[in-house]
Amino acid sequence: MIFIIIGNGYYLNLCINIENTIMNIKNTGMKNSIKLPSFFLSVLLISLFSFQIATSQNYTLNNSASVLEVHGTSSLHDWTLETEKQSGKVVITNSETLEISSLNISVVAESLKSGKSAMDKNTFKALNTDDHKTIDFSLTSLKQVTKVSDQSFKISALGKLTISGVTKSITIDMTVRLEGNKVFLDGEKSFKMTDFGIDPPKALLGTIKTGDEIKIEFKSVFEQK
Repeated sequence: MIFIIIGNGYYLNLCINIENTIMNIKNTGMKNSIKLPSFFLSVLLISLFSFQIATSQNYTLNNSASVLEVHGTSSLHDWTLETEKQSGKVVITNSETLEISSLNISVVAESLKSGKSAMDKNTFKALNTDDHKTIDFSLTSLKQVTKVSDQSFKISALGKLTISGVTKSITIDMTVRLEGNKVFLDGEKSFKMTDFGIDPPKALLGTIKTGDEIKIEFKSVFEQK
């Protein structure tokens, strides 16, 4: 008899089915003994893969609880854009060592608001929001994970950032906290608009010029559904 101890009824049924299959093999007098090791190896691999899927924790971004801001400068004054609509998902396969299999965040480009309609209009024009509706980040890999406490980590994440249809590989340093059924991601990243083919917006016939460098700051909250 084979016992695979996993706290899930699905896997208990899997084990029962495996045991029944083995009994059928014995009852039918299977003579080719080399097939048995192959069978057991297949069962083991399937079980381990299924266990990994079962232990994956899926979280969805809470838009109302999350904050993402874009900070920049101009020849007149500093400015800030705050997003009103963003979405995303994160899948954690190991909370003890913080293994993240996927992380995606998407911001609706025209939800970036400054509180000034003229500036917003210039921002949307610079981002070409008619053709490129969202700003997207997708995790490629974790370059470094440092455990700060039982539920807190500092990470260096490599991913792809797409702005105005241009995709670049970037590294973002952030803090990850696991609290109950929630995951908190805090971090920031500075880069130049021209890196993504964006001309810094201008106003008043070019008398007011926006600085090329911007900084994104985010406090993202993901919840398990």
